[in-house]
Order: sequence, then C-alpha cells, then structure tokens
Amino acid sequence: MIVNKEIPFDSTPLEKVYVNLRSVEQSVDLLTSSLIKQQTPAQFLSWTLKALSLTDLTTLSGDDTRANVERLCFRAAYPFPERMTNPKLYGKIHTAAVCVYPSRVADAYESLKALGKLDQIQIAAVATGFPSGQYPLHSRLQEIQYAIEQGATEIDIVVDRSLVLNNNWEQLYNEIVQMRHACGDKAHLKTILGIGECGTMVNVFKASMVAMMAGSDFIKTSTGKEAVNATLPVGLVMIRAIQEFYRLTGKKIGLKPAGGVRTVKDAVAWMIMIQETLGDDWLEPELFRFGASGLLDDVEKQYCSLPVKCK
Repeated sequence: MIVNKEIPFDSTPLEKVYVNLRSVEQSVDLLTSSLIKQQTPAQFLSWTLKALSLTDLTTLSGDDTRANVERLCFRAAYPFPERMTNPKLYGKIHTAAVCVYPSRVADAYESLKALGKLDQIQIAAVATGFPSGQYPLHSRLQEIQYAIEQGATEIDIVVDRSLVLNNNWEQLYNEIVQMRHACGDKAHLKTILGIGECGTMVNVFKASMVAMMAGSDFIKTSTGKEAVNATLPVGLVMIRAIQEFYRLTGKKIGLKPAGGVRTVKDAVAWMIMIQETLGDDWLEPELFRFGASGLLDDVEKQYCSLPVKCK
C-alpha cells in the first residue's frame, strides 16, 4: 500500500490566499453546465458506471446493526440485481469501498470476506470523534488503531474545526501527522475538513493545504452531518489546493466529496469538473471517491432507464 508521507510544516502556501467566490461559481458553471448537456446516452451510461466504481457506499446511522452492514456490503459487491444487468457485468462491477463506524468494521470485514470481495472493496471507517472532532487527541488516535485492528483499510478522520476557525494551522498539522502515524502503512488517510463549519473558502483552501502537508492521502469535504456539505464551488477550491500541492511537491492527493451527492447528474458534474481540472488520472478510485448512501439508488434507476438493455 502506497501512502502519502508528511512533509515539514510550511506556512508560506497559507500566506496571501484570496478566494473570489463569484469567480469560483462562474468557473464551476463554465466547467460543468454545457458539458453535461453534451453527453450522449452512451457517454452518460459510462459516467453512471464510473460513478458507481468511485463510490464509498456508506451507512453512518445511530441504528446501524450487523444486518444493516451485511446488506450494505452485499449491495456494494452486487449493486444491480442479476435480472437487471448484463450477465457479463454481474459480479464484476462494484463500489470502491464501504464506509461504516469503527464498531461496525468487523461486521463489514466478515461480510466482504464471505462474499470473496476483500481484495476488491475497501473498508473505510470514520474515526477521530466523528462527526464533531471535539474529543481528546489520545482517544481519537485510539479510535484509529481500533478500526485498523478490526480490518479497516481506510480511515476517514475528521479535523477539529476550532483549529481552522482560530487559524491554529501548525496545531492542526501536528494532530493530523499523529493520525497519519497511527494509520502507518496499513490504511489510507482521508481527512474530512467539515467545510460547512470552516467559516470561509480561504479557510477551506488553507485547511486543505495543511492536511496534505501532514500526510493525508485524500481530502474530503464533509461528514454529511453539517448544514452545508459537498458543493461544486467548494470542490473547486479544494481542487485548486490539490493542484498547488502537486506543483510544489509532485504528489497526487485524492478528493472525496461527501454529503449532498445524491443523483447521477450530481456525480457527473463532479467527474467532469475533475476531468477538466485535474485530468483523467484523478478519475480512479485511488484519487477520487464519492461518499454517499443514496447515490447508488439513482445509479440503478438511471442505468436501467438508459437505452441499453438491462438483462
């Protein structure tokens, strides 16, 4: 497993950052609106299946049980009923990962093992005091270790947004570095910024840069529990941070929008924006994911409404 390693903290990329929100919104519109309309049915089918392969199928409810997780894993492995899909595709297309609470990781591990999909579908666990991040650091680190011991291969940490709001960038860096070390080379680290609680787009850019310096393999928009979650404008700001980090270090860091991506049309807009800014290299599970619980419902609906036979 290849993981990102932290680099020394450097405040230089955090200086003189300015984000013109109106310009960002106009750029998003130019990047996505006309291109979405130009998609042919065949292209839309391709995007639909691509969205499925990039999805972290998620359940993060207070009433999650082993049975819920077993159903989630089966659907991740076999997203379309056999009667509704081409036999050549059945069992070969699947989501990138399932995402659950640490206490449900063992259930996910056993379920995917029984399905013979452990080597194809990753197990992501939200950790570090999800969704608030307002817990002592030592307990957040223990949560990471526990999730990995139970079988997690990806850890979606959540940052303490008070550090972002108070511009405590070096402390934020130090905390994420310790989380990177807790993951070691056993799990990828996806850092949730909680963009709806970061205050400004400038803070989103700076938090993105700090998270990448500290060794994050992905930066992720949201927990899905905030009032504002994944939006295309905030995604573009995070993309600009990824581009700048790549320019400075040569490291490719992934992006995960989560919360609010519910339809294939939503997903296509994100994928086109990625293609137009970061390029096709990023349109793979190693560098781009959707965190979603309802997207798969629309994927199935759209797949079987396209002029392609669902056998």
